Amino acid sequence: MSQQLRLALLQMDIAFGQPEANRAKVREWVAEAARGGAEWVVLPEMWNTGYSLTNITEIADRDGQETIALMSELARTHNLHIHAGSVANLVDGKVYNSTFVFNPQGDVIGTYSKIHLFRLMDEEKYLEAGNEIGLFEWNGVQVGTMICYDLRFPELTRTMSLAGAQIVFLPAEWPHPRLNHWRHLQIARAIENQMFFVSTNRVGTAGETEFFGHSMVIDPWGEVLVEGDETEQILYATVDLGIVPEIRSRIPIFEDRRSELYTQK
Repeated sequence: MSQQLRLALLQMDIAFGQPEANRAKVREWVAEAARGGAEWVVLPEMWNTGYSLTNITEIADRDGQETIALMSELARTHNLHIHAGSVANLVDGKVYNSTFVFNPQGDVIGTYSKIHLFRLMDEEKYLEAGNEIGLFEWNGVQVGTMICYDLRFPELTRTMSLAGAQIVFLPAEWPHPRLNHWRHLQIARAIENQMFFVSTNRVGTAGETEFFGHSMVIDPWGEVLVEGDETEQILYATVDLGIVPEIRSRIPIFEDRRSELYTQK
């Protein structure tokens, strides 16, 4: 069974607080990515609403219904896997920053809600944190997913790698002036966990906040296979998960861990 993923990263601007406009745009971009030969399409964080937090309860997707219906249709129509970035998702009166992943039959094969809320953008005032790590299985391979600020917590990525994850997806709305943090943290996570790292970051502005894109695909050696600029674009790359076990056998960091010494909180 092939372990290659032909990826398309949808590095897009997001209409602030306009779910219908954003869904229409995503529909067009997914079709374009399919025409470009993609097998997996990856969206950015909170693409349905952006960080329109003061009215987020009113405009969030209720129980993910709009997202699931749209992405399921697009996955089936274009015969794609879709990592639907993340969306504002209203569940039992609380809004979560949630990921949904779809197979080409339109089934949901993975879900995750952001566990680390970013105080610098007031997430903790409007959003509810998830309580489960984002892992799902594809073709017998463990796949990890996290969202934006989660990148700053190395324990999370290491937990995923110890559970067998060979690739991690990272949708984001990561702004200036922290471009160096964005790049170096991803490269470090890929190297230290000997895994592929795939990120899709938005571009454009929201109020005074400017988002810089630079969506990336990084291999387990820390080599950047593709990186965007600061404009709207679709980025393509192919990764082969089959190389991960071989790399992990050459430098056996997981076998050489001293977990009994890593217990301080």
